[in-house]
Amino acid sequence: MAEHFGIYSLLPPLFAIGLSIVTRQVFLSLAVGIWVGYLTIARGDAFAATTQTLAAFVGVFQNVGNTRTILFCLMVGSLITLIQRSGGVDGFVHWVQSLGIVRSKRSAGLLAVAVGVGVFIETSMSSLVTGTVARPIFDRLKISREKLAYVCDTASAPICILIPLNGWGAYVIAQLAGLDVSDPVHLLIQSIPYNFYAILSIALLIGVIVSGKDFGPMREAERRAREEGKLLADGARPMVTEDVLAMPRAESTPSRVINMVVPILGMIVIVLSAIVYTGYQKLPDDLPNEFKPMFWAILKNCSGSTAVYWGVFGGCLIAIAMYLVQGIMGVKESVDVALKGAGALVPLAVLMILAFALGSLCGKDGLNTGGFVASLVSRDLSATLVAPLAFIAAGAIAFTTGTSWGTFAIMLPIALSVAAKVELPPELAVAAVLGGGVFGDHCSPISDTTIVASMASASDHIDHVRTQLPYALAVGFVSTLLYAICGAMMA
Repeated sequence: MAEHFGIYSLLPPLFAIGLSIVTRQVFLSLAVGIWVGYLTIARGDAFAATTQTLAAFVGVFQNVGNTRTILFCLMVGSLITLIQRSGGVDGFVHWVQSLGIVRSKRSAGLLAVAVGVGVFIETSMSSLVTGTVARPIFDRLKISREKLAYVCDTASAPICILIPLNGWGAYVIAQLAGLDVSDPVHLLIQSIPYNFYAILSIALLIGVIVSGKDFGPMREAERRAREEGKLLADGARPMVTEDVLAMPRAESTPSRVINMVVPILGMIVIVLSAIVYTGYQKLPDDLPNEFKPMFWAILKNCSGSTAVYWGVFGGCLIAIAMYLVQGIMGVKESVDVALKGAGALVPLAVLMILAFALGSLCGKDGLNTGGFVASLVSRDLSATLVAPLAFIAAGAIAFTTGTSWGTFAIMLPIALSVAAKVELPPELAVAAVLGGGVFGDHCSPISDTTIVASMASASDHIDHVRTQLPYALAVGFVSTLLYAICGAMMA
């Protein structure tokens, strides 16, 4: 394992996260946290820390996946404004109302969950589609944006990790195969019933929606929306501004549901096609012709960031072509509207750059924060403690680095090795790591999935993290207890 800076490797992410929650200045807090990290690496040399921090912002774009994710976020703004301008959002709301399937906050919440679960192919796409479909309905029913962000976030990553037929499952299978696991697909499937955090997160979400009972800061957010009609808190800074959400419908344009549904469905189809295409392009020459190994190999080699990038770009092109044919907007107006939407999400792109830079700083080539946390649980342990400590450690790594996938790569070999030493079933160790990664990702304000959920719901990012945290911590606490009980029973 690469060297780490001990307890100092935790300082930058904790400093950035804590400062952003206290001051609500997310951009400044992240930048200062990054600078503190490079100050640690530079042994107190402030000038070197400053130059390395500036270089880190540029270095974000050396990773093509990061660049595609940032461009994806910008084009989301374009797609939203185009749909708004075409009358698609108004048409969708009227269509849903005419069906009579959404008559209450409960049915609206369940619809949003169903949409998120249905789009399980990729977390960013799941959050985006859920937010786009549910936001106008939630707004009309006076459901807070914080509640929508919670739905978008919880119906994405926890679902994706439970359904292995996507990039998440393929990535985990690839990691397990690299650890010489004889049947990684079977082991992943065996671990699903023990992924307590993901299962209980979905159960709690549905329970909160059905019962209408919230707790923590979410209760106040819902009271504010219900009694005062304020979807956002006073002083909130939504990730998507009202300039995008309040884009007026073009003059003399009727509200048509197809103007929203067709671009979104086209985007989903393109994403699915891109997953297959990018995965097929990287298939090894010696792969057997049987369908099963080829299917998993395609998922293993696909590029999720490429798929969603192509998807949202294709969705924009479909929208522009449709509105041009209908005479709603000409080419010039379409481009102007799209650029206005993209420009409104520049702050989100900056936030992504800062989050990616902090994640890189905490990686194995920087402070190696994950390596330090992992070293705390790689010692001799009793069988009862292996799973709960693996869950907590994975959560801590994901929280401080903002990445679930990086957490899986760090913790899976350690957890499986320790589990084998104490004769604990490997599926329990795998589930603890996967659940812990999603847990930390769920709590972290520097996680890309959390950021996208704030964007998709047009919520204030810190308010989203603050209101979701009690739910995540409650489920995390119960999950830890369940892993301890399972460890004691299975040892």
